[in-house]
Amino acid sequence: MTVSVTGATGFIGRRLVQRLHADNHNVRVLTRSRSKAESIFSVKDFPGIIIAEEAGWKDCIEGSNAVVNLAGMPISTRWSPEIKMEIKQSRVRVTTKVVDLINNSPQGVRPTVLVSATAVGYYGTSETQVFDESSPSGNDYLAQVCREWEGTALKVSKDVRLTLIRIGVVLGKDGGALAKMIPLFMMFAGGPLGSGQQWFSWIHLDDIVNLICEALRNPSYKGVINGTAPNPIRLSEMCEHLGNAMGRPSWLPVPDFALKAVLGEGASVVLEGQKVLPAKAKELGFPFKYSYVKDALKSILSQG
Repeated sequence: MTVSVTGATGFIGRRLVQRLHADNHNVRVLTRSRSKAESIFSVKDFPGIIIAEEAGWKDCIEGSNAVVNLAGMPISTRWSPEIKMEIKQSRVRVTTKVVDLINNSPQGVRPTVLVSATAVGYYGTSETQVFDESSPSGNDYLAQVCREWEGTALKVSKDVRLTLIRIGVVLGKDGGALAKMIPLFMMFAGGPLGSGQQWFSWIHLDDIVNLICEALRNPSYKGVINGTAPNPIRLSEMCEHLGNAMGRPSWLPVPDFALKAVLGEGASVVLEGQKVLPAKAKELGFPFKYSYVKDALKSILSQG
């Protein structure tokens, strides 16, 4: 297949592009920074890959079989009012552009599939509720961002199969949430973050990439699919497993104020969670490689 990818230089995007390239698909990287993309996807390692800045997106999307939309400023940065604006705008703007380009493509060269990322933040936060794809949206800031983000993708032409993947906390090497958690964890001798009672709906990087690849090729994957592992855990358990995997006991809780000092308002992503189940992926028979966080962490931390 020929696949155009936005957000290709991000944590999930890099791994997805590697995987698509390894599986002999033609990959077109839609980026805002050619130099950044070229430094990650060198011609030597990725022969035949096309890298396009915004002016070239139209030509890439026309003639692609599918588009994967992963663009958006990372959520776990410090939140100032400007950054909150950018967290939303970066997602809505790129998704709007991608959808317009798909919808305006002539029939013969229009992509037939759009896999668009969204997040479990859609459901809001709760220590007691359990969410699946049919649950209503929450009422906090991230829930609002996710609703707008999804609403934009839903404007894609009806003859394009749309899969919206509500992604949980992605665990993998060299980036994502673990890269933020591990230094904090080391600083406080590896205790739980905040109260420890909040839910942590995680997924291993390999599984989210496999889920996206499956959504690209399998017509049964349409509508909303939660990109989370089958066994979410409370954050205190997550920290305990992380402590064991790193050979550090988990005992001193990391106080809320320390997390807020490091992450600002963005700490809410770690301090408040939601228990999200992948009902749709299970119903579709998606084979999770990592169903338990212990195995996921072991595989990540042993990757030298």
